[in-house]
Amino acid sequence: MILNLKNITFVIVSYKSENVIFKCINSLPKKSKIIVVENSENHKLKKQLLSKYDNIKVIINKNIGMGAGNNIGIKKSNTQYVFILNPDTRFKKDTFKKLIDAAKSINDFGIISPLNSNLNYPNYDKNNSKIYNKNILNVECVDGFSMLINKKKIKNQEYFDKNFFLYLENVDLCKRVKASGEKILVIKNSLINHLGGSSTNKTIHDKIEYLRNWHWMWSKFYYSRKHYGYLTAIFNISSNLISSIFKVLFYFIIFNEKKGKIYKMRFSGILNGMLCKKSWLRLENIN
Repeated sequence: MILNLKNITFVIVSYKSENVIFKCINSLPKKSKIIVVENSENHKLKKQLLSKYDNIKVIINKNIGMGAGNNIGIKKSNTQYVFILNPDTRFKKDTFKKLIDAAKSINDFGIISPLNSNLNYPNYDKNNSKIYNKNILNVECVDGFSMLINKKKIKNQEYFDKNFFLYLENVDLCKRVKASGEKILVIKNSLINHLGGSSTNKTIHDKIEYLRNWHWMWSKFYYSRKHYGYLTAIFNISSNLISSIFKVLFYFIIFNEKKGKIYKMRFSGILNGMLCKKSWLRLENIN
């Protein structure tokens, strides 16, 4: 099937992202099919989106995480391709055209992505990339803020692992896609802006930071356990565990409460992963 706007659905998972999501949607090609999965039960945002756009579906959820939220959007789509986007991304004027033009030279793929316009933060691992052609890189993984997925290439339609609430769900998916022999490609002349850390309300900034540190450690352990086994996961996380313990004590001694809490959250995320508990921490659980 030829890749074009008609057979692509854009899926955007949001959590109180009203400060950025409108600019994201406005940057997409006109007549795009768009599904927004709002993970905060924000009915006001749903009403605003539906009143402003006639090419959009909005699904309201409790906060089920990025992976599970994306899965809902993907399964609601009726196109062969889904374009996963974070709400703090923005297309440039020629992002989509250059992506489609480049795709014409590709026989088949599992995932393709534009290149992050901030070249200091590439959305792929430069150490694990090969030249596919002069404008395309064959990579091991792309960041989750921008992923054009060929649904037919995902084995058994197992998209994102819902156990990842936050972080590494994209790495896990990419690892499975590559293991099945499919290509993951980055289009170098198709650029996308990613604001990074701007998807949520600034009034809950500290809580978000604590949440992210907890889930980063939990996801890191779970990913290692899932793909390499429990003992290897213990070994891989050991330096983070020791560092977290010492830094909790250090910041307690110098009365830096915020820094101390960050590393306390990291330690808790590791411990919960080691105990094989689910990624249960949510904003409402953080004081």
